[in-house]
This record gives sequence, structure tokens and C-alpha cells, in this order.
Amino acid sequence: MTPKCVPGDATTAAPYEQALQGARAHVLLTDPPYCLLTRRRKGGDEREPKGRKIDRDPVVRFEDVKTYRGFTEKWLTLAVSHLSNDATLVIWTNLLGKEPIQTVASKLGFLYLHGEYVWAKRTREGNSGEELLRMYEVALVLSRVPKAVPSHHDQALAWAAVAGYDDEGEADTWGHHPHHKPFGVLEPLVRNFSAPGQLVLDPFAGSGSIPLAALRLGRRIACIELKEDWAKRVTARLAGAL
Repeated sequence: MTPKCVPGDATTAAPYEQALQGARAHVLLTDPPYCLLTRRRKGGDEREPKGRKIDRDPVVRFEDVKTYRGFTEKWLTLAVSHLSNDATLVIWTNLLGKEPIQTVASKLGFLYLHGEYVWAKRTREGNSGEELLRMYEVALVLSRVPKAVPSHHDQALAWAAVAGYDDEGEADTWGHHPHHKPFGVLEPLVRNFSAPGQLVLDPFAGSGSIPLAALRLGRRIACIELKEDWAKRVTARLAGAL
């Protein structure tokens, strides 16, 4: 059966029940909205989004870090309730999002931060042709137990990946979602923190980068996406991988 991406709000219970059908996931691997704050002018009016058409912009912004922490508490509490007791959290974030995510995770019993997995994004420098690397995003790896690595894992952990935004050319095909990540960035996370056949939960599927990586590596997937049109794209993308 082709996996489907459930359209729904990850801060509400119903999508999880529909996506998981009573099963418990072994890893939460997801790329939620980052702690990006609303841009305002000096008088308080909101600035127009930069660089994207408003009707196609899926970027979410928050008034302040406290608001983001509240958002994180809503979705993460629900997600954790559908995980196995020995599950690992692997959550992508930006600098401002680290503290809110770690604070909420700690309250939910995920006391051990095993590290930050770094995506060093490859960019090209002007006319010189040189390729530069900059730390683009990080994924926090947390668990309830001191060891987050599955017992079957006998290789050294990878804590960084070097890749461009669209090394495989799939972002262009699937709508250039701002949270798109190439397979080469996600593969180490799937391999390090789950075993073949285990269930991976992604409540913020976006264009489907994480569910597709998990599916390619022999994992089962359950995924949710707020925007119905993006959820349909994810389902189509997963069907094309089978």
C-alpha cells in the first residue's frame, strides 16, 4: 500500500491518530517551522515577506520566542504521546529554536541531548568559482535514555553533512519548499537513529524530503502536513518512489 501524507494541523490530535492508526513510532524525525520572528516596522506594522509571493509562502513566523515555545509544547506533546518508550527525537531547528525545543523536550522526559547534527550548506562564491560552506541548519538529537543509537548500529555516528540545497534536483520538481533538504543530508540521520522496518514519524512533512528518505532506506513512515496541497504532493512523491 502506498504511504499517504495526512493533511492536518500537528498541534491537534486527529492527524496523528489518522496517520499512525494506533502504532507507535521509533523515531520522531521532523523539520517544524523555525523560530522566525515577525518582521515589523518601527511603528509596529508588519513588513511584507521578502523574495516570495505571498500566496505561495509557507514560512510561518511568530511574535516572540515565548509564542514559539507555546507552539512547540502543543505539537511536541502530541507527537511524543505516539512514540515508543525508547524513541529518539531528531528535530531540525535554527538558533532561536534550540532553547524552546530543548525546554519542552526536557519537560516530556527527553533529558539527554546527544548532539547537534549540522548541515554545512555548500554555496558558490561570485566570479571566483570557489565553493564555500556555511552552517545552515542543525538537528537536535534527544532521548529519554543515555544512549540514543539503536543496538544494531555498529558504525561511527555522522554528525555533519556537506550538501547544497538541491543536489539531487528534486526541489525544482516538487515546488521549492523552503524546508527542502537533499537526501544526502537526511540519510545519516535515518541510518543512525532508526533500524530498517521501524516507524518514522514526521508531523511537518513539507515537500516530503524526510518521509521519502525514510522510505528509500526501508523504514515505515507516518507523516502529516498542514497545507493540503503540499500533503498531496508528498503522497504523489512517495508513490513515485515505490
